[in-house]
Order: sequence, then structure tokens, then C-alpha cells
Amino acid sequence: MMMKKRTSRVWMILLLIAALFAGLAGCGGPAASSAPQASAGTNSSSDGSGTASGESGQNQPKLAKSLNLFIWSEYIPTSVLEAFEKEYGVKVNISTYSSNEEMFAKLSVHSAGYDLAVASDYMVDLMRKQQLMEKLDFANIGNIQNIGPEFLKRSADPEGAYSVPYMWGNVLIAVNTEKVRVPVASYRDLLRPEFKDSLVVLDDSRSMIGIANQMQGKSLNETDPAALEKSKELLRQLLPNIKAFDSDSPKTMLVTGEVAAGIVYGAEASLARQENPKIQAVLPEEGMELWQDNFIIPKGSPNKLTAETFINFVLRPEISAEISKHYPYANPNLAAHELIDKEVLEDPAVYPPKEELAKGEYMIDIGEAATLYDRIWSEIKLE
Repeated sequence: MMMKKRTSRVWMILLLIAALFAGLAGCGGPAASSAPQASAGTNSSSDGSGTASGESGQNQPKLAKSLNLFIWSEYIPTSVLEAFEKEYGVKVNISTYSSNEEMFAKLSVHSAGYDLAVASDYMVDLMRKQQLMEKLDFANIGNIQNIGPEFLKRSADPEGAYSVPYMWGNVLIAVNTEKVRVPVASYRDLLRPEFKDSLVVLDDSRSMIGIANQMQGKSLNETDPAALEKSKELLRQLLPNIKAFDSDSPKTMLVTGEVAAGIVYGAEASLARQENPKIQAVLPEEGMELWQDNFIIPKGSPNKLTAETFINFVLRPEISAEISKHYPYANPNLAAHELIDKEVLEDPAVYPPKEELAKGEYMIDIGEAATLYDRIWSEIKLE
């Protein structure tokens, strides 16, 4: 009996030792491993190939193999898209539009065809009201902290639930001083016969009718039909001076000298001056149109988390600064400013002085009056 008891005790001790070693092996031995993680600051994904960041690859959702981005042309450099694909294994497919209205029309019909889009403030407002956007999960967009507070939770998205600032800017006059011999200080100056067939202007109903509104001392967002008819007449007066409508790359005709002046985005004027020092930006006396473009996720986006990962990637200071290097629009990412060329930050065409900003006006959703704007613009373009 004693022998059996001792044997039994020995076996019990051996079993305890074995259990102890098994426990140690399960606590960080060779069998423990983690899946690849994305860079810090990102925490989102969708189904597909790459893996979103996290403490462990276990049960982490995967990124889609591709991301369909709907954006203005010449607005995001290829180098950024390639860097995102290299890090996450996600190819970004770009589709472009020339106006917010074109973007809205396509998303209204087939929003699920796009994972991510860029929309100006007033269009964010309209799309929010029509429930055409997905709410964002900011747990996946930690780099939102890099955005200046003045660019967040604006009237178009008061809770800041649907949009993330991308870039902001203005509309102004660009003049080739080698070709223009008369002083230009306001939009009305462009009505002069000296400018016949020598202007490039934005192909945008809201911007151009808004400018005509400003010419008569009205709001950029005027909705009174009588005032809009007067704006239509002003555009008719301007029409003989317009050589081209171009929202995509108006700087090209300025640089080559095909036109003497233009109504363009501030960044386009800045880029044109880099290539042709004779180009000068004029902040119009009437006040500037100001705008802010934002990332939004269209309703029904099949790859929402992948889209949020991309937004977070773009909000990294070094990535945001890379975008500004290629396309120097005003950047709401304050953390990126340390990496942006000082000459750009001090360019009044890109970052206008406070007194000029105070005179400026942002577009808002004008409701049913948008139909009248579209009709007026169509009639002007057909003349």
C-alpha cells in the first residue's frame, strides 16, 4: 500500500510539473504569433486583402483589394496612391468630375459604385439632408486630430459625423501682366472689351453665377429670381470675353499665354505663376468665393472601413504635405504645415490675408433655387 501511495504521489508531482511547463509554453513561447499590422494611426478595414492595424491580427477585418475614389481632377498625386498601395496592398482607382453637381448626379443614381468621394461644403449639406452619406467611424480616423478645429463641425455637417476636411481654398482673378495693360481689381473689370476672347473661367454654375451676384453687390448664394436674371445678363456681357470654360486645369492656358486672364482657383493661379512669373493673382474687390472640400463616404459604399483607412492615411502630416507639394491648395491639416514650403504658406493667392477672408463667402445649399442656377447656366453655355 505504501509503495502504491508513493508511486501515486510521484505521478501527481510529474503531472503538476508537466502542466506547469505547458502553461509556460502557452504564455509567449514559439507558438504565439501576431499578424502583420498597419502603421500607427490607422485602425480600419474592410473585406479583401490587407489587414487593418490592431494589437493582434486575430479576428481583424481585412482591407479590400481596391478602393474606388471619386474626386476632382489634379487633386491627389500618384505618389500618394502608390504609397497607400505599397503599405496596405490596396489599389486606388480614380474617377474624376468637373463640378459638385456632376458628382452629386452620379452619386444620386449609383452611390454604391464609389467607396469614397470628395465634396464641397454645400454639397455635403445637401447630401446629408438627402441621406446619401454613411456616418464615419472616427475610431478608424485617429488622425482627425491633425485638422484645425475651425475646419470641423461646420454648418454643412454640424455634428461632424459625415465628413473630414481635405483642402480649402478660394476663387480669384489671375492676370498675365505681359498681356494685360489695364488695371484689374474686380470681376467687373473683366467685362471690358480689351478682354475679348481672352479669358478662361471655371465651368461651374454656382461659382460663375455667384460671381455675377457679387458683381451687383448680392450674396454668392442669392436666390431671388429677379437678382438672378440680372446675374444672367452680366454673364451674357462677359460671354464674348470667354475663350474657354475649364475647371479641371485652367492654369494651362494661362501658362501658355493662350489667355490673358482668368477666373480660377487660388492654387491654380499659384501653380501658373511657378511656371510663368508673369502671372499675378488678384483678390477681387467684390470678395472671394471660399470653399472647403471634404472626404465623404457615399451611402452603400461596399468598402467603408477601407475608405476610412485611406482617409486616416491621407491625414498623416507627411502625406498631407506631399499632396500640398503637388497641388498647393490651402491645407486644413495644421500638423502638416511644418512640412509645407514656407513660400506656399505665405502666398496670399493660397492663404489669403484675414481681411480678405472676412470679405469672402462660402457657398451653402440653396434648395430649389439650384434648379434656376442650372437653367441659367445651361442657357449661357448654349449662346
